[in-house]
Amino acid sequence: MQSKRLNMLACGLAGFLSISASAAEGDTDLKATLEPESPHHISTNFGFYSDYLFRGISYARGRGAIQAFVDYSHDSGLFLGIGGTNVHKDAIYGNTLEVDIYGGFSFPVTEDLTITPGFLQFYYPDNEKIANQSANVTEVNVALNYKDFAIKYSYALTDWFGVNTQSYGNTQIGNHTTGTGDSRGSNYIELNYDAPLPFYGLNVLLHVGHQSVRNYSVADYTDISVGVNKDFAIANSEGWNAGMSYIATDANDDWYVTSAGYKTGDNKFFAYIRRTF
Repeated sequence: MQSKRLNMLACGLAGFLSISASAAEGDTDLKATLEPESPHHISTNFGFYSDYLFRGISYARGRGAIQAFVDYSHDSGLFLGIGGTNVHKDAIYGNTLEVDIYGGFSFPVTEDLTITPGFLQFYYPDNEKIANQSANVTEVNVALNYKDFAIKYSYALTDWFGVNTQSYGNTQIGNHTTGTGDSRGSNYIELNYDAPLPFYGLNVLLHVGHQSVRNYSVADYTDISVGVNKDFAIANSEGWNAGMSYIATDANDDWYVTSAGYKTGDNKFFAYIRRTF
């Protein structure tokens, strides 16, 4: 009889513990359901690139670039970010590091159309200059996204990488004579198409853009690119992406060339691998 009571007591205790555990799990699930997800989001990405290409122009001289970015976004559409990349010392007056600070606000107009005004600051911590003119550039921009298409217009509020009368004015560049004045108001317009392909999980990217440098038309050019990329995982590591593109420009070789003769606007293949956390 004592054994029977002990068994009944054990069963009762096990049942109580089971019910208590279920209740605790239920409370946890209920708490998770009642607690709203945070509207704040932070992500980072880190990647290796075969070059640092800025609007089709090589800033790493084909010697590779390491880039990292930290992005903050809010459910309201606000976003801010900061990132950095190495640049070749001959690319921008001896600077070896570029820091990009950017942000904006994205809001939907319709189900398929989104407008995003923003800004972008190029900052060079080395503070190397040309004719005492800073390479730092501040741009404002606006983008329209419609389904898989995006058009974006960027406008420089400052001189374009230090280009003005003091640095480049009235200079003979090949068969061209540059203009005079500042380069504030230089602009870049681009059209992009980004969509998934029906095989192998690939995405296609098509791009065409035109850079106009105010008062220095010798520096104007158009760039185009065609590329593919793919999201993938390595073991249990998610967030990887790799891609390859072919980039072509009609950049003037007399302007976009180094003292060593490297033509920075030459057509080229470009590849990268990066991970987003």
